[in-house]
Amino acid sequence: MTQPNALHHIAISTGNIKTQIEFFSDVLGMELIALYWMHGAEGAWHGFMRLGQSSVAFVFVPGNEKVDTKIGETHSGHGAGISAPGTMQHLALSVDTQEDMLALRDRIRSRGVPVMGPIHHGFCSSIYFAGPENLTLEISTSDQANAPLDLDGTWIDSEVVTQAGISEEELARYRNPAKYDSPETPVQNPPVDGSKPQFMLPQEMLKAMFETPDHILTEAASDTTPPAK
Repeated sequence: MTQPNALHHIAISTGNIKTQIEFFSDVLGMELIALYWMHGAEGAWHGFMRLGQSSVAFVFVPGNEKVDTKIGETHSGHGAGISAPGTMQHLALSVDTQEDMLALRDRIRSRGVPVMGPIHHGFCSSIYFAGPENLTLEISTSDQANAPLDLDGTWIDSEVVTQAGISEEELARYRNPAKYDSPETPVQNPPVDGSKPQFMLPQEMLKAMFETPDHILTEAASDTTPPAK
């Protein structure tokens, strides 16, 4: 079945990438594995911190440092806080065992950062703390969970389904997405349509981007040479 199978990386905007690298390296013990100019974004660079087979990336675009953080708008500020639709409410990182989680709690506290928890949620246990630039962070483990997440609907609450405006038919479809088999000929981009999600770019730029044949765009925009070689 054609579907994503893991998180490759999450990219978080930063006005001070060194501060984020320092925190995620020293406080959380994550290795810096990449730091280079961002392809296709003039003057921007990004750094990647290793997260198992995935990464947490931080992106600096000139001007980021001038944008104000607004709790309740750009950031939630804590685990139960509000933020604008489409923004990251909090970031939860995984460890294998309860012992790993408590050991990491000790490490975080030893760096002067207060940590709340653990709190047990049934499908996982978690600790909570804040990161630089008002990030709300969580460390979780499903080790010893009494009711792990599953495909049987154990954690689908009918009351919340109703609150979300989801019908029984829609719920069935969300739980069992339609299978998709790619045709022999690649599907072409549809016309730019303002009713669909799209990048916030001028319409003429969007049209040029999505009307360019895939092989031409790939050849023009790709850069596979590592900076240290």
